[in-house]
Amino acid sequence: MLFWLLAAAGVAAPLAARANHVFIPMDNTQKEALKAYGVAFWLLQREVPVDWLLNYRGGAFAFETSSAAENELAVRGVTFQVISEAQYTGILQEIADPNANMDVMKLEKVPKIAVYTPKGKQPWDDAVTMVLTYAEIPYTQIYDDEVLKGELPKYDWLHLHHEDFTGEYGKFYASYRSYPWYQQQVRDAEAAAKRNGFGKVSQMKGAVATKMQEFIAGGGFLFAMCSATDSYDIALAGLGIDMVESMYDGDGADPNAQSKLNFNRCLAFQNFQLKTNPFEYEYSNIDMQPGERGLGEQNDYFQLFTFSAKYDPVPTMLCQNHEKTIHGFMGQTTAFRKSLIKPDVVIMGDTKQTGEARYVHGSLGKGTWTFYGGHDPEDYQHLVGEEPTDLALHPNSPGYRLILNNILFPAAKKKKQKT
Repeated sequence: MLFWLLAAAGVAAPLAARANHVFIPMDNTQKEALKAYGVAFWLLQREVPVDWLLNYRGGAFAFETSSAAENELAVRGVTFQVISEAQYTGILQEIADPNANMDVMKLEKVPKIAVYTPKGKQPWDDAVTMVLTYAEIPYTQIYDDEVLKGELPKYDWLHLHHEDFTGEYGKFYASYRSYPWYQQQVRDAEAAAKRNGFGKVSQMKGAVATKMQEFIAGGGFLFAMCSATDSYDIALAGLGIDMVESMYDGDGADPNAQSKLNFNRCLAFQNFQLKTNPFEYEYSNIDMQPGERGLGEQNDYFQLFTFSAKYDPVPTMLCQNHEKTIHGFMGQTTAFRKSLIKPDVVIMGDTKQTGEARYVHGSLGKGTWTFYGGHDPEDYQHLVGEEPTDLALHPNSPGYRLILNNILFPAAKKKKQKT
């Protein structure tokens, strides 16, 4: 009898331990929301599936517990609790209620992440590299050479650094052409174009944009912020057209460039007008201008849309947050003019009174893309040369959470479409 009691106890204890779950709330009770995403990624690296509880406690995470995971959570300062199998079953039943706008998304795959950024850039130049570093999520830096060599299929997720795909070097010519960093940027880009067999930087950037579009169509996930959004579509629309003036490529722009644009190639935008003045710090009328927006740091906010978790899981994942009202932030490209957004694009965040979208999403072939306006979610008007944002001061930033939603999105197990 004693043998059977001991045997039963020896079996029951491990089963009970395995049945317990770690629950990571992502609402206002969470102390380190950004690092929680890093823990989810850490678990996936160790082949531990993670449940993403869409619209439950701010988009909470849950997984079967282990001492290693609990230690990792404690080291990173992430708020969590260990709950029983019965407690977790109760949560799942609440989520499964047909009247509840909630669902469970199983995360199983470790996304291979690439950041398209020049090697000389500093981490604080880009919000995505900053938050990846803070959350301790590994990524690989690539740039034009790697893209043109066909290396994109190695990755699942690609972020576009605050790039200028038009070949106009961010249109910094008027203000910074005498600065050593600008001159070095020009030298590096021209050398890369020559190395890859292109006569002009603008031609090389067009070829890079095309490779990225092929990456999406083949099943990749592309995420872009700030000037990498509109300049990307402009480059696609203007393939084979000289859209840049002589100070950028040695000869004048085609005076008929506007009429030759092919908007069918674009991901997000159509019918836009180019800003052809080389001294104007703007690419087109896609970006809303400060004067027409009438918004400043005190009143600049946008609203996240609420999607059906059970029927629209993709935009639901991308909008998981503990806040629905997000403080806006500026960039070279701050906000997208709604009248120029293609009708099949999903708008996930907008400011209705100004007619602008801040956060949009779409699909192409087997893959998807997301555009997010602005430069740094916790630095309203980031200026050249400013100190980097210290994310330890913003561990629950709702603006940065949107970036990390996109990081985890490729890890989700695809569900059959509900009808």
